[in-house]
Amino acid sequence: MRLKLYLFAAIGVCITGPAAAQMYDPNYPVCLEVYGGRLTPEYIDCSFTSLPQCQATASGRSATCSVNPFYKGPRTQPKEQRKRHRQPAN
Repeated sequence: MRLKLYLFAAIGVCITGPAAAQMYDPNYPVCLEVYGGRLTPEYIDCSFTSLPQCQATASGRSATCSVNPFYKGPRTQPKEQRKRHRQPAN
C-alpha cells in the first residue's frame, strides 16, 4: 500500500513539475517582461523605479513594461506617538 502511495506521489511530482514562485518584487513599481517566443514571459524583472527607465531597457528587445501589481508603495516612517501630559489639577 505504501509503495503505491509513493509511486503516485512521484508520478504527480514528475507530471506537474516545480511550482512557480512569485515573480514580482513588491519593492519596485515597474516590471520588465521579456518574451522568448512564447505567450508567457520568459522572465520578469521588477527592478525599475519608473516607466521610462524600464522602456529604455526594453527598447529593441521582445519585451514590455508594466506596472507591478504587487507594489507596496514607498516605505513610510512610523509617526511618533505624542505623549499626552496631564495637566495638574488646581
